[in-house]
Amino acid sequence: MKSIFYTLFLILLFFAPLAHAQDQVLSKEEAIEMVLEGNLDIQVARNTKVIDDNNADILNSGYLPSVTGNASGSIDKQNSEGVLANGDTRTAEGAETRRYSASVNVNYTLFDGLGRYYNYKNFKERSQQSELEVRQTIENTILQLFTVYYEAARLTENTATLEQALEISKDRFKRAQYQFEFGQNTGLDVLNAEVDINTDSINLLNSRQELRNTMRDLNLILNRDLSAQFATDTTVTFVPGLQMENMYNEAQLNNVRLQIVEKDINMGLNDIRVAKSGYLPTIGLTGTYGWNESNNNSPLAFALQNTSTGVTGTVNLTWNLFDGGTTITGIKNAKIAYKNQEIAKKQIQLEVERDIRNAWDSYTNALYVLEVQEKNLQTNQNNFKRTDERYKLGQVTSIEFRQAQLNLLNAELAKSQAKYNAKLAELQMLQVSGQLLNVEF
Repeated sequence: MKSIFYTLFLILLFFAPLAHAQDQVLSKEEAIEMVLEGNLDIQVARNTKVIDDNNADILNSGYLPSVTGNASGSIDKQNSEGVLANGDTRTAEGAETRRYSASVNVNYTLFDGLGRYYNYKNFKERSQQSELEVRQTIENTILQLFTVYYEAARLTENTATLEQALEISKDRFKRAQYQFEFGQNTGLDVLNAEVDINTDSINLLNSRQELRNTMRDLNLILNRDLSAQFATDTTVTFVPGLQMENMYNEAQLNNVRLQIVEKDINMGLNDIRVAKSGYLPTIGLTGTYGWNESNNNSPLAFALQNTSTGVTGTVNLTWNLFDGGTTITGIKNAKIAYKNQEIAKKQIQLEVERDIRNAWDSYTNALYVLEVQEKNLQTNQNNFKRTDERYKLGQVTSIEFRQAQLNLLNAELAKSQAKYNAKLAELQMLQVSGQLLNVEF
């Protein structure tokens, strides 16, 4: 038994510097700033937003003309024979003809049935939707951040509580040894005290290990060195004046899922208009500036060199009177997709209403549990204080003292758990209502 005790003592002595090396407190504000700058999921979402912004630019709209340049050159060698009007015959051996040309062509679509217009509107809608998706990623990441951050804070409090419990058990062990030496108790009390020290030491070791693991999880979210040492802020403040009706109204207006699906509906309506553009004609404008030169050394040629330059402009109209039903099918499918998006919106509206009501109930219940646990902790603190005084006077047994100590320990751990559960329930409710990024943490 003593070997186990000393082994645990050495382990605690080894890990104690690690537990207290985290002197610098990582504030909530610093954690938010770090996650916004370094989190990899947020970086990917922002890069996607840049892509969608590029797609919504005028350069990708189809409203600008296309300009192409063409150039060519050819050499032709032929043997030819010709009869003149006076009956003479002339021949040309290896007559060479060189031809060169260059042109600049400009093509511009004046009207395409408004398909280009609604496609461009879709790009704009998608860019705005992408911005909402960035916000959604940030909200999810911040909620994940504080889930881990408050877990680290809870484990920090638990570790401190377990350290105090271990110190109490050590004092009890020393007292039991002194009493045994003076014949005031039996060796059983000493053994019981030693067993309780071992139990408290193991609990403390497990708590410290959980804390180290949670710190690494937090460093991963912050995208920094996983071995970075820090302490968390264990203070928790709640947003005052929250009311169910206000939260519900805010959710209907600001919930990011509802705003994203609204963009889907707008794009679906534009898709129907794009499909209908197939019924209308396309009017295009083409302009060409060209240069051509031909050199011919054949004695049969009328001109040895010919050069021409000029500008050509063309307006063309194309009207697909019947495309085999492709346009009709596209319109039907676009309308069905639009109906599906409306159905999805109704589904999300119901889910958001359920989520906000569930979140409110969880929040109010968590606050009530916290209040009860605070009262329970106060009761157990008073009970342990009286039991400790009576134990020193020999009026209660070591078993009764240990039970009072465990009751106090469990009350402290339960109160800490209730505090952070209530705060996380509040954050979840704020996320559903679309207010998570508008409050102080």
